[in-house]
Amino acid sequence: MHHVGLDVHARMISICILDANGHVVKKLTYEGSWGQFPKWLRRHIKGRFAVVFEACCGYGWLFDELTRLGANVRVAHPGQLRLIFRAKRKTDRIDAEKLAKLLYLGMVPPVHVPSLDMRQWRELIEYRHRLVGRRTRTKNATRAVLRTYAIDAPKGLWTNRGRAWLRDVAVAGLTVALRRDQLLEELERLDAHIRRAEGELDRIGEAHPGVALLRTIPGVGPRTAEAVVAYIDKPQRFARNRAIGAYFGLVPREDSSGGKQRLGHITKDGPATVRKLLCEASWQVVRRDAGMRAYFERICRGKKDRRKIAITATAHRLVRAMHAMLLTGEVWRGAA
Repeated sequence: MHHVGLDVHARMISICILDANGHVVKKLTYEGSWGQFPKWLRRHIKGRFAVVFEACCGYGWLFDELTRLGANVRVAHPGQLRLIFRAKRKTDRIDAEKLAKLLYLGMVPPVHVPSLDMRQWRELIEYRHRLVGRRTRTKNATRAVLRTYAIDAPKGLWTNRGRAWLRDVAVAGLTVALRRDQLLEELERLDAHIRRAEGELDRIGEAHPGVALLRTIPGVGPRTAEAVVAYIDKPQRFARNRAIGAYFGLVPREDSSGGKQRLGHITKDGPATVRKLLCEASWQVVRRDAGMRAYFERICRGKKDRRKIAITATAHRLVRAMHAMLLTGEVWRGAA
């Protein structure tokens, strides 16, 4: 059994191969596109082999292709790797050798690699989120044009009636009119893209029982439910319910020593899109569920400056409840 460490970059991959005794057999460098790399690597290794590389853009494709070649593939967590081998001397070849040795010793900090369908679902969720962000920026730019020339916008500016008003409103000069018209065209184009993306997301979500289960929570819509289900993937992979909060970066940083506990801001690890959706959904859940509202108010302590802290804590509580629901299959019964 050979143990192979890969330091992967877009156009270059450094490879270190260890034998069954942990000794370096050879070090190689591959230059070119990823498309031919798996077969190229197989030609340089005889017999069974295990391979490890850091999670990066496109790691899922590389994982699938190397698995098809019969390799035992491990994907390492980049953040935990930095903690393991901090070094003053760092090169691609050194990193590849360190990865190979961690694999040989069985000390690779792994990441979960979802299936191809699940990865594509996540990609569509992130794509839709980026489209919404671009639409928001377009709306803000349009309002900025109106403010620049002291034009008061009516309520409901983004409704059909509001957009019709915006097309016909008198603006100062052809240049301003051109900007206004192009921003409106951009807005309509983004609306169409978002509708198409959401239609596909709805189709996927309707086929997944977990999405329907999470939507029994008052205030949780399809976008939040599908994002949580897609990123949790397999609820059983979390050994404890508390781990789900850490996965989504909703737990506080801790720097405790000498018997003193010091807690800071949340870690913000994991997918930022899901964390944002959870916080937005929590405001709705607090309004609709008496138990969650009582929890929110207890954290607030009647102070307005603690509302953000309270809603983050509520989002943490909510996602833990969601994880428990996905494990047991029970519908929402209300927070105790």
